[in-house]
Amino acid sequence: MNILSLFLHLTALLFFASMALAHDPDAETIDVPEVTVIGDRPVAASSQQFIPDKEYLLQPQGRPAQVLRLIPGFIAVEHSGGAGKADQYFLRGFDADHGTDVAFFSDGMPINLRTHAHGQGYTDLNFIIPETIEGLDVNKGAYLPEYGDFATAGAVNFHTRQVVQEGIVQAAGGQFDTQRYMLMFSPTKDRVRTLFAAEGYYTNGPFQQDNRYFRGNLLGKMTTNLTGRDELSLTGTFHKAQWNASGEIPLRAVQDGSLDRFGAVDPSEGGKTLRSTAKLNYHYDTTSNGQFFANAYGQYYRLDLFTNFTFFANDPVNGDGIQQSDRRVMYGGDLGYKQRGDVWGLPSIGTIGFQTRVDNIHARLGTQTIRTQTGATTDSDILEASYAPFVKAEVQPTSWMRLAGGLRAETFTFDVRNRCAICAEQPAGRTSSSIVLPKMNLILGPWASTEFFANYGEGYHSNDARSAVAPGSSPLARAKSYEVGVRSKPWGAGGVELTATIWRLDLKSELVFVGDEGTTEIRGASRREGVEFAARGQVWGPLYFNGSVTYTKAEFRNGDAIPLAPEVTAYGALLLRWPEGLTSQLQATYLGVRPLTEDRSIKAPSWIDFDLSERYQLPIKMSHGRMEAFLFIQNLFNTQWEQATFAFASQLRNEPAPVNGIHFVPGNPRTFMGGLAWYF
Repeated sequence: MNILSLFLHLTALLFFASMALAHDPDAETIDVPEVTVIGDRPVAASSQQFIPDKEYLLQPQGRPAQVLRLIPGFIAVEHSGGAGKADQYFLRGFDADHGTDVAFFSDGMPINLRTHAHGQGYTDLNFIIPETIEGLDVNKGAYLPEYGDFATAGAVNFHTRQVVQEGIVQAAGGQFDTQRYMLMFSPTKDRVRTLFAAEGYYTNGPFQQDNRYFRGNLLGKMTTNLTGRDELSLTGTFHKAQWNASGEIPLRAVQDGSLDRFGAVDPSEGGKTLRSTAKLNYHYDTTSNGQFFANAYGQYYRLDLFTNFTFFANDPVNGDGIQQSDRRVMYGGDLGYKQRGDVWGLPSIGTIGFQTRVDNIHARLGTQTIRTQTGATTDSDILEASYAPFVKAEVQPTSWMRLAGGLRAETFTFDVRNRCAICAEQPAGRTSSSIVLPKMNLILGPWASTEFFANYGEGYHSNDARSAVAPGSSPLARAKSYEVGVRSKPWGAGGVELTATIWRLDLKSELVFVGDEGTTEIRGASRREGVEFAARGQVWGPLYFNGSVTYTKAEFRNGDAIPLAPEVTAYGALLLRWPEGLTSQLQATYLGVRPLTEDRSIKAPSWIDFDLSERYQLPIKMSHGRMEAFLFIQNLFNTQWEQATFAFASQLRNEPAPVNGIHFVPGNPRTFMGGLAWYF
């Protein structure tokens, strides 16, 4: 029996079992008043955490990736001088580019896109409305069996709300013609809980060539209980965006005065994208402390991206513009069963599950001039699928020891078909690959509100299907992660929580498909290791603090530096709740020096950016609802800083030959944005 057949049989078995249990008269319950219980979520590693919405909703500017900086060691920056493209992510010594080594989810639905036209694991978070998120589950390393592809440095799961007690209408505006409008409300809040949200955003940015970035988002969610023991949730989203971009500009042109810091060599860069999603989440709690769960999702996605990195190095007349197009349908889901109970008298939890995912892709790379196609480099139809059974066990032998671990098996199939007989590169073929991943976690304590952790886990990221079908390739890049850490609340449950973690991550040699060139690049084995320190919680009365400092050493095993891997990152935030309804937050983000080349001869400078947020409950008497005013100042001290930074060769129109050097996207200058919110 193959894996797909086993999956179908298991699906049918669980479906009929759950239907039988759902109609079991013994499963009837009596409605009781709702009781809210607040407590810390149990974690398997010192670096694992849940970030609630109260820590990030103070910021009104509406950029979803900004909330990621609350994660110790996590930095997200804009990548191309235009806000519509996926961000560049840094975590644990990885320049994860657009998501290659960090897995992102929304209510368990994968966000990373495999075999993407622009980059493996491409993760555009702009379809998320930040106010709809009630919290983030953060898991670093590869220690949990329920996470698979791309979860090498870590995984982030965005949890959307079921309901809001107050509806909200918000309007904001600021410099550079920036506008944002948001509506969120819950028509029903009891047995059927609904949530509707809409967002419209526009900005021209600080660039000489207006970004004309428009983003529109819709979300609808319905949650209900079919019986007294289950929960069913249906969610749909729609996202559409378009933008102009100034691209990555050469530092040499800025230094000699021929190009403004916010100028563009090729002002025709930019793109447009669309994403619609639907997901179903269901679980049923049995009378014997068990739980069936089943989740399914589907997505339709498209992107047209126009970029120009090398300007006139390849075509001195028309320029080196490229177009990347991606069209796909993605669908999948998971199902399983979790059981709580005693095994040989020991409190235990066992979970068995199965996940599957299919990506049906049309990806194209070609040349373009002023967004007009002039040629094709690759043009492929790709069918990529994965099947992953996993088991997980948690046991507590004593009151001061917990053990958690499991196994995950993953099988991939790749089918690449060439659509272009005259293309320069013609990847094609079929292959399959499998991997088995063990996970082990030891938790000791608590003693004096302190826990100790030791973790080992193996994870992976899949390689682009167009490189996976190449002869002698390794489609799945294995990662081994190790971690020890401590978490403590020395001043009690309501005080500051301190964490310290030492970690190491070894990544096997891999093949990387370079989407901007349509070629495959061989990269060697690497090792990343480092330390993290973090503190968060109530310092005194109305004063709260959240901060972290991380240090990372990232090298290939031959001693070469891993380009773009930051050595030091830091984040700090002070939040003060003043009397009379005023709340202030000062945030600082630091990204340290990082090598741009393997020989460390070119490095990107460090930078620090301060942001200030203010929110004030207006003392206006209203018959319905309340009013709130807010102000956000990005880059409070008007620091000159760089976001995405790279070293490569390019040629300007007036240059006789390509020149190797730094290219960068400038960070925003001091920017003001404010508005009003009506809660009803």
